[in-house]
Amino acid sequence: MNSSAFNKSLLWAVFAVTITLNLVAQDFDTLPLPFKTINIINTSPVKSQSRTGTCWAFATTSFIETELLKMGKGEYDLSEMYTVKYAYMDKGDLYVRFHGMANFGPGGQAHDVMNQVRKYGFVPEEFYHGIQYGEEKHNHSELNTVLNNFLDGVIKARQITPVWKNAFAGILDTYLGKVPEFFAFEDKNLTPKEFTAHLGFNPDDYVELTSYMHHPYYEKFILEVPDNWSNDLYYNLPVDDLMDVVVYALKNDYSLVWDGDMSDRGFSHKKGLAVVPERDWDDMSDEEKEQTFMQPISEKNISQMMRQNLFDNFKITDDHLMHLTGLVEDENGTYFYLTKNSWGEESNDFGGFLFISDSYIRLHTIAIMVHKKAIPEKIAKKIGL
Repeated sequence: MNSSAFNKSLLWAVFAVTITLNLVAQDFDTLPLPFKTINIINTSPVKSQSRTGTCWAFATTSFIETELLKMGKGEYDLSEMYTVKYAYMDKGDLYVRFHGMANFGPGGQAHDVMNQVRKYGFVPEEFYHGIQYGEEKHNHSELNTVLNNFLDGVIKARQITPVWKNAFAGILDTYLGKVPEFFAFEDKNLTPKEFTAHLGFNPDDYVELTSYMHHPYYEKFILEVPDNWSNDLYYNLPVDDLMDVVVYALKNDYSLVWDGDMSDRGFSHKKGLAVVPERDWDDMSDEEKEQTFMQPISEKNISQMMRQNLFDNFKITDDHLMHLTGLVEDENGTYFYLTKNSWGEESNDFGGFLFISDSYIRLHTIAIMVHKKAIPEKIAKKIGL
């Protein structure tokens, strides 16, 4: 297949996926695609985090919306900023208590959403847009500066008053808005927690999994990444088991939150692909680099040690979270994962989606979040689920 034909087929593949997002997922095996569809999971439309560092909230909220679809609850557009506001409150408190030595910033993890949902529930986007600063899209550039300067000022004063949290919350109210105490739903006024309970969503049904050698396998540990500011626990699996979970989940209609690294040169959201070429990038010609995204290629075999070395040397970090919503394979039988990004539908020619190769997921995954039932029984027993 020549490069133009491959690109055209790729475009049509993602286009076919995109237009069926709010419908029952269908079988695309009969279409002339470069990928054979194994399973595509029904999900909600792509959104944009715009100028914020809140990919964790968008990826995990998309995940929850998809879970509600799977549960037969219907399609919901939930507010990301509702979760973000409460997470900022918790991070701010921790930052002050640790005299500014804790991590404070816009980043986070999938569990940050679940932790806030557990305490405060969730709300539809229509009742909490999280934009009070005269713009149509999210932009936290000024907000982040103001929050950091305020907290540093509180710490520097060395005389903590009982009202600093109220002032901090006031900043968030000014930029994001006050959260609704009640809102109308099906002729009732419900609190966010009542709404969440009404839909039957339970954040305790979900777990996070990772794969590193510096802790025992099949046990939990605090994953040492800066955005795990809450010191949450992750189950540690060998990478082969981790990949078994990813594949098993997607084959059985369970999507996943993916936390990983997109800084590799093999990641191209614009071109709709992420791969790990067998040859090192520095050994390629410019033409070979370009062809990497134009046709099926041979990719590196990823070992556990390779993952560990890159993690230990800060070469792979948790710089982005996205939502895995489908599984396909190329003409060589290599798995690719349909991935929903949070950069908006217009961010590439594929409706905001991209295909990530098995090698890329195997190497660049920091962690995943998935429903407990999406874990193969043999693995679930090993970690005590």
